[in-house]
Amino acid sequence: MDDEKHGKPWQVDELDAIIADYFEMLAAELAGVPYVKSRHCAALMARIGRSHRSVEFKHQNISAVLNELGLPWISGYIPKSNYQNSIFDAIDRHLTQHPSIFELAHASPSAAPLLSAVFVNPPPPATGDPPLPERLQRLVRKFDPVARDARNRSLGKAGEAFVVEVERRRLAEANREDLAQNVRWVAQEDGDGAGYDILSYNLSGVERLIEVKTTNGTARTPFFLSRNECDLASERSADWCIYRVHLFARQPSIFTISPPIENLVHLVPEMWRASF
Repeated sequence: MDDEKHGKPWQVDELDAIIADYFEMLAAELAGVPYVKSRHCAALMARIGRSHRSVEFKHQNISAVLNELGLPWISGYIPKSNYQNSIFDAIDRHLTQHPSIFELAHASPSAAPLLSAVFVNPPPPATGDPPLPERLQRLVRKFDPVARDARNRSLGKAGEAFVVEVERRRLAEANREDLAQNVRWVAQEDGDGAGYDILSYNLSGVERLIEVKTTNGTARTPFFLSRNECDLASERSADWCIYRVHLFARQPSIFTISPPIENLVHLVPEMWRASF
C-alpha cells in the first residue's frame, strides 16, 4: 500500500479501476462463472496502491449505489452508504459507457428454489431514513430503476415465467395437481391489457389474479402500476394481488400485496393523459 494515499480521497483513475473490476466480478457471479474475490482485490491493491480495508469498503459503497439503482450487487459486499461524492460520477461514467450492464443475466435459476424460501414478508414501513445525497438522487433519476424495469420486457417475461412455475409447484405440492394444470400465463397467451398476468387458484379452487412486478433490485425498489391494474384491484379486490418479485438475478424472492394496496405502498401520479 502507498502510505501517502492513506486517508486521502480516491482519484478518478482509482475509482474507474475499482468500478470496472467490480462489474467484472458481478457479471461472473450472475453468470455462474467461478471467480476469487481475494485475487481481484490483491490485483487491484497492487495496481492502485490502496489498502485491503479501503478497497473492501469501496466495494461496499458501490453495492450501496447499485442497490439504489435497482441493480444486483455482489454477494458478500453488503451495501454501506458512507459515500465519497466522486463515486457517483464514476459509476455514472461506467454505466453510460457500458449500457449492457442493464441487461445483466436475469434468467430463472436452473435449480428451482424451495417454495418456503421464495415467499417472504413485505418490507416494513420506512422509518424516516435520511434523504439520499443530491448527486445520488440525480443518478437515480438518470438511470431510473422503475422506468427501466417497466421497459425491460425480457426481465418482465422472465419474472412472469418464474411465477407461473412457482404457482404450479405450490398447487402440486398441496395435492391440487388438477388446479396446477389450469394455471394460465394470461399475459403471454392473451396479450397485455387484462389487468393481471397470471391466472392461478387458491387451494379451494377460487381464482387468483396475479399481477407480476419483477426487479433485480431489492424489496424496496419502486414499481409502476397502470390505471387498468388499479381499477381491477378495486373491482376484484378479493381475487387480485401483486407478486413483487425482487432480487431476481441473485436470489428470487416474492412478497404479495393485496387490495387495498394503499395500505402498503404510496401511490404517486407519474403521468397524465392529455386530450382535447
